[in-house]
Amino acid sequence: MKRLKRKKQHAGVGVNGNGSVTREPDCGRKQKSTEIHQALISDPVDIETLRRAAASKGGLLSDELRRKVWPKLLNINVYELPHKPGRDVRKNHKDYNQVVLDVRRSMKRFPKGMPATERAVLQEQLIDIILEVLKRNPQLHYYQGYHDVAVSLLLVVGERMTIAMLDTLSNCHLRDFMDPTMDSTKHILNYLMPILEQVDTELHDFMIRAEVGTIFALSWLITWFGHVLSEFKHTLRLYDFFLASHPLMPIYLAATIVLHREKEVKQTECDMAMVHHLLSRIPQDLPYELLIGQAQDLFDQYPPSLLAKRAALQSRKSQCISTFKAFQLSTLHQRPDSVLQRLTKAHGSSTSRHGLEAALPRDRGQLWGKGNRMVKMAVWGLSATLGAAVFAVAQTAMDWGPEVLLQLF
Repeated sequence: MKRLKRKKQHAGVGVNGNGSVTREPDCGRKQKSTEIHQALISDPVDIETLRRAAASKGGLLSDELRRKVWPKLLNINVYELPHKPGRDVRKNHKDYNQVVLDVRRSMKRFPKGMPATERAVLQEQLIDIILEVLKRNPQLHYYQGYHDVAVSLLLVVGERMTIAMLDTLSNCHLRDFMDPTMDSTKHILNYLMPILEQVDTELHDFMIRAEVGTIFALSWLITWFGHVLSEFKHTLRLYDFFLASHPLMPIYLAATIVLHREKEVKQTECDMAMVHHLLSRIPQDLPYELLIGQAQDLFDQYPPSLLAKRAALQSRKSQCISTFKAFQLSTLHQRPDSVLQRLTKAHGSSTSRHGLEAALPRDRGQLWGKGNRMVKMAVWGLSATLGAAVFAVAQTAMDWGPEVLLQLF
């Protein structure tokens, strides 16, 4: 396996034009917190410092800082948040039944020990948030797993901010997953094997012989790992990283996870079902900081443009890739919140700082529940009619509903 090239210079860090975030050693929580606050009050906001803080060791440190930084990473004005959805948002919505079903079975995504009544309120908010974003963007199509992204945001930033963030993400980072078919999603998944081939040809060839494909990483990609991680703190750490990075960064992290498990994979029988079974069950004790650094290094050494040329992936245009540069540039000239507040008052907006804070979730400390494990739908008769290998892949697809299975085969 090739050794990943590490950058020699770590003192100077920043954001490259291709969406790459250079990393630096941990400088201590207090110093990092001070740098984040200083970046937030700079005029314009020092977005490059915020990006590298989100990507570097420890991420954004706390939910309090995430509530301040996440909106800036997505160019959201906290004083112009959308209103809470009205009662009519659920009327005659084509995705209503599927959204309700997915949200109802997402109980384990909520903090352990949360009162059932409070969780029920958040689940109702989650339904309205998803339907509101879809209503605002009729060109977007709901996919099963979308709610995993939404709930991760909701538990940190509250209802109104989640609507704003999810709306932006749906039109940028998540855009390829929201087409009428899964063609664009499979296109993004197809970057995985070329990355592996560049780093570990032996591992790549083993997986090709096993015909395992990339479906094992589907839930990782479309939920930003929110569906498969049991510790919410790890989910938040990855969200810090992804929000500050190129939209394809989750597939690079997926590659680092497979490479990290190289020995396990090679010791497994070279059989589709066996390899798929191993890879689809992500370990919960992964060294996330190490893997984040390796994912960034992979991105720098083998950017999407290079992989697309080498693997003939450029034939299909990715909307999230093609729009990312313009999105990234749009974040560079944001005013600090203190200025936005004065401007908002000058324009007579009804949104006040008090109202904004009231909309945010209260601090729930470190009491987080285990990650969501969706209740699997029954796959009656598949084992009798399909081989064991296809059955293994089918079970993964059925986690996301029968319509996903139909698109994969």
